[in-house]
Amino acid sequence: MNAYPFSLFKRADRSCYSVSFKDANGKYLRPVSTGMKNEDEAVQAAFKMMRDGITLNQKVVTIQDLSFKDMVKKIKSGDEAEAILDELKRLGWVKGFIVKETKAAEDFISFMKTFWNWDTSPYIKEKLRKNHGIHKRHCKMQSQAITMHWEPFFKGRALGEITALEIDGFIDHMGEKDLSAGRKNCIIYAGYKPLRWAFSKGKIEIDPTRGHILFSGDETKRNILTPSAAAAAFRVEWKNERAMLGNMLSSVTGMRCGEIQGLRFQDLGPDCLYVSSSWNKEDDLKTTKNNEKRTVEVNFPWLMYMLFELAKKNPWGVSPEGYVFWSELKSDIPMHGTVFLDNLRKALVKIGYTEEQAAGYMFHGWRHFYTSYMARKLEKKLVMSQTGHKTDDMYNLYSDHETVGDRELIQTTQRETFAGLLPELTACQRGEISSTRVLLLEDKGNPKTAAA
Repeated sequence: MNAYPFSLFKRADRSCYSVSFKDANGKYLRPVSTGMKNEDEAVQAAFKMMRDGITLNQKVVTIQDLSFKDMVKKIKSGDEAEAILDELKRLGWVKGFIVKETKAAEDFISFMKTFWNWDTSPYIKEKLRKNHGIHKRHCKMQSQAITMHWEPFFKGRALGEITALEIDGFIDHMGEKDLSAGRKNCIIYAGYKPLRWAFSKGKIEIDPTRGHILFSGDETKRNILTPSAAAAAFRVEWKNERAMLGNMLSSVTGMRCGEIQGLRFQDLGPDCLYVSSSWNKEDDLKTTKNNEKRTVEVNFPWLMYMLFELAKKNPWGVSPEGYVFWSELKSDIPMHGTVFLDNLRKALVKIGYTEEQAAGYMFHGWRHFYTSYMARKLEKKLVMSQTGHKTDDMYNLYSDHETVGDRELIQTTQRETFAGLLPELTACQRGEISSTRVLLLEDKGNPKTAAA
């Protein structure tokens, strides 16, 4: 009978004695070598191990450690492993963990790229299914941010491994980039959105994106023309009439380039535009950026006349669905947006700007031009109703209801602010608009004709 609190024995293929200690349940653990060839010396070595610990791989472990390791080695399923990790987490020894072949074990970068993939993303499918606005162009830009910035920093990591501390490290890394504060934040949010979605869907246990301080700083301000400089630019000869009218329209409405490209004949009212679509080469004709329709006042009869005339010149035929700013290349696309900008800069050179100075102006600058001048004279709610800006959710709740007199106030302020910017309409031209609209739209049963 063995009187020792352990089992001592010598294997046939070993020269030294081995010892097996008991765990808390009295079961023998896997044997370890005593390093002794003599039995008495082996017994002394075993008692010393019980008292001082066992040296394994240059590290001292206790019998309790051996017992725990033996238990871990006997794990045969992911559920058993998760049960142990859950207990360690409950006791506070583990903050989080990843079990093999679970959602959290998915490759982080692959997950992010799938998240922004228009064809395969479950997030995008959910957005579209619930009628939320999301465009291919936006997804493409976010995917590029993942490839260019997130992938080099987090390559090879699992989704569930990403911690708040590592996100802080990534933000610090972005701080070293020669980019504007706004651009850095956009890149960071390209990764924030997938991580927050993963947390909401139970793919990860902790959202590592919370509590971080992002970048602040003056954004690069777009150059805007003075009203007199804008008027001068519209008085010189433009080789492309469509480009000139597109610039004029944006200057007095603040409309985005894609919204102007997306205008169709049926969107032309008598003194307003029904903006419901936007164009870009990735999405083609889609809803506006904010997925909302709006009526944009254009209290400039000459400009409305010219837009009608432009629509009538469509080489692919005139119809309610025909583009106002048509393309010479294909019937189902509008003119390219770069044409607006190229011709604007050429006009600025003609009125005395150097090519370098002209290059500092962007077509989107008209949006700033309109907003800057109108904001001085008109309530914020009314300006936003025209530009489609959505910056404060609570503000939107109280600002999307048109009140009596709003339309008249917008038109009056519009005329006063941009007086002299555009030519005036003749009586003859005014009559042509009326007759053309009736012929082209009323016969098609277009509901907007009656409203006009």
